[in-house]
Amino acid sequence: MTALEKATGDVVFKFEPFVLHVLCQELQDAQMLHSVAIDSGFRNSGITVGRGGKITMAVRSTHCLEVPLSHKGRLMVSEEYIEFLVHVANQKMEENM
Repeated sequence: MTALEKATGDVVFKFEPFVLHVLCQELQDAQMLHSVAIDSGFRNSGITVGRGGKITMAVRSTHCLEVPLSHKGRLMVSEEYIEFLVHVANQKMEENM
């Protein structure tokens, strides 16, 4: 809270979800891993194929959170709300694990 009170610009509370990049030898391997990831709840997962044929499977969670807290140095939310956000982010971290 002390740091927020001293902030002069915009402050955003941000939680980034789990991401795992896997380099696959064959497209079939990536497709199988993609199916497993989707079935396990990692709905933002996907496959990319680079120009050189490099196949990457990204397992991504949907547990993101991004909330503005201050604007031009003015705190826009209460301390109670920030505590709530920390609780929600900690729950999301548990789900990531």
